[in-house]
Amino acid sequence: MWLPFNSKAWFYRQPIDFRKQIDGIVLLVADTLHKDPTSGQLFVFRNKKADKIRMLYWEDHGFWLLYKRNEQSSFIFPGISNDAIELSISQLQWLLSGLDFTQQEEPEKLYFSSFY
Repeated sequence: MWLPFNSKAWFYRQPIDFRKQIDGIVLLVADTLHKDPTSGQLFVFRNKKADKIRMLYWEDHGFWLLYKRNEQSSFIFPGISNDAIELSISQLQWLLSGLDFTQQEEPEKLYFSSFY
């Protein structure tokens, strides 16, 4: 899956009411997470049954609200808490694929100083 951002992603571990629309989630990001919802960062939320994910993203002139529902299984989330954890791009992809992103190993970053 391709997402149009190259910034931080935050996963809020407390289940939220999925009846909330953009404005309600924007208030949650600003008031509870103390983050700027128009920062270009991606904010990821879960529901109580662990079968749905919502993501909020600001792009140029408006918000994206993305939604994914697992039809036959649940997502694997870390324990419920009132904090948000930063996700790497790899962790976000694992989460969206239904894998336990906390149990996966990040590949080692490679740094090069000379090229042929």
